[in-house]
Amino acid sequence: MMNLGSLSLSTSKSSKPMVSLSFSIPYFTHWGESLLVCGSAPGLGSGNVKKGLLLKPSQHDDQLIWSGSVSVPPGFSCDYCYYVVDDSKNVLRSEFGMKRKLVVPETLIGGESVQLRDLWQTGDQALPFRSAFKDVIFHQSFEMKVEKPLGVFENKSDQDDSVVVQFKICCPDIGEGTSIYVLGTPTKLGKWKVENGLRLNYVDDSIWEADCLIPKADFPIKYRYCKVQKEGSIGFESGGNRELSLHSIGSKQEYIVMSDGLFRAMPWRGAGVAVPMFSVRSEDDVGVGEFLDLKLLVDWSVDSGLHLVQLLPVNDTSVHKMWWDSYPYSSLSVFALHPLYLRVQALSECLPDAIKEEIEKAKKQLDKKDVDYEATMESKLSIAKKIFDLEKDQTLNSSSFQKFFSENEGWLKPYAAFCFLRDFFETSDHSQWGTFSDYTEDKLEKLISMDSLHYNTICFHYYIQYHLHVQLSEASEYARKRGVVLKGDLPIGVDRNSVDTWVYRNLFRMNTSTGAPPDYFDKNGQNWGFPTYNWEEMSKDNYAWWRARLTQMGKYFTAYRIDHILGFFRIWELPAHAMTGLVGKFRPSIPLSQEELEKEGIWDFDRLSKPYVQKKFLEETFGDFWPFIASNFLNETQKDLYEFKEDCNTEKKIAAKLKSLAEKSLLLENEDKVRRDVFDILRNVVLIKDPEDARKFYPRFNLEDTSSFQDLDDHSKNVLKRLYYDYYFQRQEDLWRKNALKTLPALLNSSNMLACGEDLGLIPSCVHPVMQELGLVGLRIQRMPSESDVKFGIPSNYGYMTVCAPSCHDCSTLRAWWEEDEERRQHYFKEVIGVDEIPPSQCVPEITHFILRQHVEAPSMWAIFPLQDMMALKEEYTTRPATEETINDPTNPKHYWRYRVHVTLDSLIKDTDLKSTIKNLVSSSGRSVPGSTAGEDNNKNQGEVIANGSTKPNP
Repeated sequence: MMNLGSLSLSTSKSSKPMVSLSFSIPYFTHWGESLLVCGSAPGLGSGNVKKGLLLKPSQHDDQLIWSGSVSVPPGFSCDYCYYVVDDSKNVLRSEFGMKRKLVVPETLIGGESVQLRDLWQTGDQALPFRSAFKDVIFHQSFEMKVEKPLGVFENKSDQDDSVVVQFKICCPDIGEGTSIYVLGTPTKLGKWKVENGLRLNYVDDSIWEADCLIPKADFPIKYRYCKVQKEGSIGFESGGNRELSLHSIGSKQEYIVMSDGLFRAMPWRGAGVAVPMFSVRSEDDVGVGEFLDLKLLVDWSVDSGLHLVQLLPVNDTSVHKMWWDSYPYSSLSVFALHPLYLRVQALSECLPDAIKEEIEKAKKQLDKKDVDYEATMESKLSIAKKIFDLEKDQTLNSSSFQKFFSENEGWLKPYAAFCFLRDFFETSDHSQWGTFSDYTEDKLEKLISMDSLHYNTICFHYYIQYHLHVQLSEASEYARKRGVVLKGDLPIGVDRNSVDTWVYRNLFRMNTSTGAPPDYFDKNGQNWGFPTYNWEEMSKDNYAWWRARLTQMGKYFTAYRIDHILGFFRIWELPAHAMTGLVGKFRPSIPLSQEELEKEGIWDFDRLSKPYVQKKFLEETFGDFWPFIASNFLNETQKDLYEFKEDCNTEKKIAAKLKSLAEKSLLLENEDKVRRDVFDILRNVVLIKDPEDARKFYPRFNLEDTSSFQDLDDHSKNVLKRLYYDYYFQRQEDLWRKNALKTLPALLNSSNMLACGEDLGLIPSCVHPVMQELGLVGLRIQRMPSESDVKFGIPSNYGYMTVCAPSCHDCSTLRAWWEEDEERRQHYFKEVIGVDEIPPSQCVPEITHFILRQHVEAPSMWAIFPLQDMMALKEEYTTRPATEETINDPTNPKHYWRYRVHVTLDSLIKDTDLKSTIKNLVSSSGRSVPGSTAGEDNNKNQGEVIANGSTKPNP
């Protein structure tokens, strides 16, 4: 191929005749947007979008076609992609999926016209190439043989009255022995008869193509792709016929390459089970579910017709070294795995009898109804340390460990050093570590030096992480081979006292806290305690920390849940001194300016932004106890009007003072109740002043509920209500949309995992369009409908790009939900089940079966059920009180995450009745079950398999 370095694409002076290469793609843009094609070769920008080829629009029937052309030599090749850009060629959007591959055949002699007719690759069209599908569900046990190389035309355009058309289709899910044909109106496409149709050749990467010479007089043509199985049955792609017209009839020899995207099959649908790793129980575990238990869970899932196992986060959370660390979303390290899930008996094949006996003793002692987090951690680490002392040299010198270390030392070294310092200083608060508070590479190297006295301790942390990696990798590979997707969980935040905030302090806003505004889960909002992200700083290296995090996760999982995906649009930011989640603001957001408020006649900003504390409120709230509250927490500024004292003007200060009063036996009332009531007084504000700019304000969430608002004049009320609605539901939408389109693609492009977003709560209107554009799968929980005018979601109305479920880890189980509210139960029984009778007070298996069937029959891509909800299909598994099966209580920031399934996986595997019930539910709904080939599933789902090739669709 000639050197393109000095090639002028528009006015080439090359002595060799050039080929006219044109790009054409239909795409509707907004005002100020254009389309551009950028490729890896110099002529198309060498990967620099600013130097790419800007396309021009033209209207063709009801489509806006963007096109442009360049001159290239025969044999020209490159990868390319389309972008939506602004007038300065700044990228606004780009295609998803793999880069397109372009090869101009060397057999062309120059002077020809090659037209590339492409379709924009959306996020959902890239899903079949995510590892959940490509490497697991659509993984082929047989080898696809390449039948022809890319970029070869088998026909020659040497007739002025004919055009060579190359048909190209992507079909990632195909059964063994199946062929792809294109049938259509022209004779060369068989006039809709398969025996005379055009058979496509496999060219690699799930791409099939073939070309034929079609007379210009036959245009426009109609055509469609179909699968022909080896026994002769035919399955046409779904949807209407495709059409091809000639844009113009020129004198050049013409070649048209029709890149038709994906084979249009009926959408694939599957089912899965969700259970925390710690909740699993087996005959081999020590006190808690372990990574190697996943192999049993995979076996049970396959037998039950399930294609997916979903876990909660499995990263190390050992911040406090107590049961508080049971909270799986507060990571000590976003890279390290949790030692809790280690199987100690798998650390060595030659365990001494004494250690074997210790393991057996621990298994019996820790085999409790719930997880005993502290005892289990202590026992496992103690046993692991003894095995490490025996085998450390053998393990640390092994080639497999050396490989693990070299691939992970970037996070492993700081993690081991952090764990050592945490234990040495007896705190994870790295601000208390003296000279080690400020992380540097030099300090790290000294801490982990082989010459240090504590090097053995450093190596122990290496050793634990290595074996966790080995065990989770073994379970992960087992799941892949059995056709089961292993789905992980990506927490929205990290603990403020973590390895990541120590090493990458500039990436976090350490004076803030992350949470969520009031919603279904908590009417007072949530405060998770994590620092918010410094997105501006993260963008400087193209979100390297996020990319590394997702790359690491992709080593074990083929799908993942993005916790609180709304945080990538905007995050609910609270001051670090807050304990609750009510008085926060969104970041980023456009605030209310002082000028804006003054124009509306709002001027008393102290009155609106400081706690409005009147004597009558204190008397109403505290009764005879109010003088004690006033004297300890408040100063009277004018008659019957108070303000908080300096030493108790934040929630944390109030909590500390109340604790001190209680310890001195001066607090005669219930401490928790008094704290809640004083917090309510502190939060009695209408506006929140920006701590960084005193001329900017944010309306307090649910400001109409405050007595501060109720005491305003009608004009002020009306203005503030209007501005409140504008702030929360209107003015931010474009800002949040642009923010998500900057941050989320960095995640999605960092790994090949299938991404699902947890989009529950207060949903801005920009969220679902962006998720659809990016190919993100959303979440639908029936009891939390996204529509404000319905009480229960209707699964049959869910979109395909969703996961549907009756419950999740953040709410009560299906049984508990049914049994805890009689009025709601009656509404559901009448409105959803359609029975106007008194419903059973207990969630009997028939009720469970009905609700689960609703979900498996939904259009959603995935129906994923908590294991507890599936076990409720059988009465013998419902003897435990339903309330004990709840995993998390979002209203309690110090909830103990300790639920364990009361039946072992070993027993569940033997329960053929339950497995058969679940499998019948899944398969009868048309969802795929493990063991059937992808091609078979699709043909069943298409509803009609046309035999003998004689039927023409939609002529």
